[in-house]
Amino acid sequence: MKTLKETRPGESVNVVKVHGTGALRRRLLDMGITKGSRIDVLKMAPLGDPIEVTIRGYELSLRKSEGEMVEVEPII
Repeated sequence: MKTLKETRPGESVNVVKVHGTGALRRRLLDMGITKGSRIDVLKMAPLGDPIEVTIRGYELSLRKSEGEMVEVEPII
């Protein structure tokens, strides 16, 4: 499956699963990145880190390492 790290600016995806354990996983879930949530990728820094997305009506910047933990599927 595709991860949030692999998406490109302009793409919209749905969250399939949030991987990982502990505090980092809890942090992602607390920020609203939960199963079924829609994520619109807005921008990506020149070297790919961070990724700026819109989720649940607010903008959020994520590191590539955090994006790797979020499994997504494209919205058709």
